[in-house]
Amino acid sequence: MKRSSGVRLCAAAVLGALSFALVTGCSDGDPGGDAKDSGTAAKPLGAGELKKLIIADGEVPGYAVGPVPAARAQPITTDSAACRPLARVMSALPPAGAAARTGRLATQHKKKTPAAKPTSLDDLDGSAFEEAMRKSLDRDLTTVTLASYEGDGAEKALASVSAAVKSCTGGFPGKQAGTAVRFTKVAEEKAAGGGDGAVAFTATMDADGGGAAPVHAEVVRLGNTLSVYFTSNLGAMMAKKAYTVSPEVVEAQQAKLK
Repeated sequence: MKRSSGVRLCAAAVLGALSFALVTGCSDGDPGGDAKDSGTAAKPLGAGELKKLIIADGEVPGYAVGPVPAARAQPITTDSAACRPLARVMSALPPAGAAARTGRLATQHKKKTPAAKPTSLDDLDGSAFEEAMRKSLDRDLTTVTLASYEGDGAEKALASVSAAVKSCTGGFPGKQAGTAVRFTKVAEEKAAGGGDGAVAFTATMDADGGGAAPVHAEVVRLGNTLSVYFTSNLGAMMAKKAYTVSPEVVEAQQAKLK
């Protein structure tokens, strides 16, 4: 089987994006490791309370929900203090240290396609191979993190995300597991979560010469609790198809918090 250099580049770009999209947005789900924010106005929810409030399997139509594997916890770091809240959000961490936090991964079920005659990937030509790869990866992966804060900590954390989106429109450099990553631009998006305040954004990554690879995030505040959402869809990236933070996941999670 012979495939064009374009298909090979596409596959390489997907593999590059794959390591980012599947590794980031992952945490161990444990509340430890974050410094507590000061404040006395409101008592933060504890880790046990957050675990009762976060989405569970069977509660989001079209998605499987489970713990985020610790082995995939590879946070993005950056030397840009102004953009650090965005890097944390895209690592399934709250934008600033919280009193307690917990996380889940929501994986969209594979989209149904018309039945086709079974065949080996080796029998596919370049365009068919690319299409098969794209379809197999065309589903949202969304991490959900709940974080609680003391006093006005949640308001300040959300404000830090808003400020970062405005300051980092030209992108920022970072590292993940020792590998350099580069976000070429950041843009604010319309938030869907409601609550007492919300900020949504898209960050576009340079996928090693394979073109732009956008990922999406949203942070919603309800009282002194933040919901942090991070979504990637590799199939959509390959097809240059627009997508957003999974609305079904946001809707289900915000409903549990009310």
